Amino acid sequence: MEQKRSSWLSALIIGVCIVVAFSALAFGLSHFRAQSTQGISATGSASVDFEADLIIWRGSFSATAYSSQEAYAVIKEDANQVKQYLTSKGVSEDEIVFDAVDIGRTYSDIYDVNGNYAGSQPDGYELTQRVTVTSANIDLVENVSRDISTLLDQGVELSSGSPEYYYTGLDDLKLDLIDKASANAKDRIDIIAKNTDTKLGKLKSSSLGVFQITAQNSGTSSYSYDGAFDTSSRHKTATITVRLEYGLR
Repeated sequence: MEQKRSSWLSALIIGVCIVVAFSALAFGLSHFRAQSTQGISATGSASVDFEADLIIWRGSFSATAYSSQEAYAVIKEDANQVKQYLTSKGVSEDEIVFDAVDIGRTYSDIYDVNGNYAGSQPDGYELTQRVTVTSANIDLVENVSRDISTLLDQGVELSSGSPEYYYTGLDDLKLDLIDKASANAKDRIDIIAKNTDTKLGKLKSSSLGVFQITAQNSGTSSYSYDGAFDTSSRHKTATITVRLEYGLR
């Protein structure tokens, strides 16, 4: 009899524990659900088209000779011709920078009497120098970078790189976009609150998306996870996003 009573009491205790556990779980889930819905969040965006106001053009030229002294004499003369060409086109001297000269050995292949490759031997020097033009006169430097036939005709082996385009007012532009994207996110939240008859509380959190600079009309396909920064296009589009979350009253 005592054993049956003990078993019944144990079963009762276990049953009560199960009920309490399920009640606590149900309360916890309902509490979490209530907390998770006590806020409204939205992501706002802003973009602007703009034109670069600074251009950078880079070129390089080289010279080869049996001795380094001979090669240096050639590269020095080439540098003078490049400088004269640029200034004659309207580029000012303070916009032109010549890098230090890079010196390297040149080699020729050696073959044995049977025509088999037997190695290589030094046969001279190759010197290379790079020139950089940085200017606000974009049209002028664009034309200079495209028309280097005069230097080629003079025997200067100049390789012309593609111009790079930058905007010096980027910091102010970014701040203006953040302001507009924030306002856009707040407007969206206000519309949601109005249409759901909800009263907003205080701002709970805010986060800034990555800053994207792409060529105009390139679309979002040019966006990068870390933020795109286009330098190949004169006409660009800057875009940024801001996410806001507000509590409810």
